[in-house]
Amino acid sequence: MDIRFHKGFIRKFNKLSKNDQKRFNERFVIFANDAFDPILKNHTLKGKHSNCRSINITGDLRAIYTVKGETVTFLEIGTHSELYS
Repeated sequence: MDIRFHKGFIRKFNKLSKNDQKRFNERFVIFANDAFDPILKNHTLKGKHSNCRSINITGDLRAIYTVKGETVTFLEIGTHSELYS
């Protein structure tokens, strides 16, 4: 699996608190080993993100990504209300 990060994702990630960045990094290790580990609550999305999937980072923080072949691209990271409003 080839994992990439969209420049918009990187920009938002850098604005997160150090604690949230640490939580993402912890979940990312889990994701890299098993993208469907139950702790991630990996699920498909609807609406404007209909071709994407989401994983939970914290209770309210989510990361949105797409899969094309063997390439996973993380597109956005933010709170539930930031991403889905």
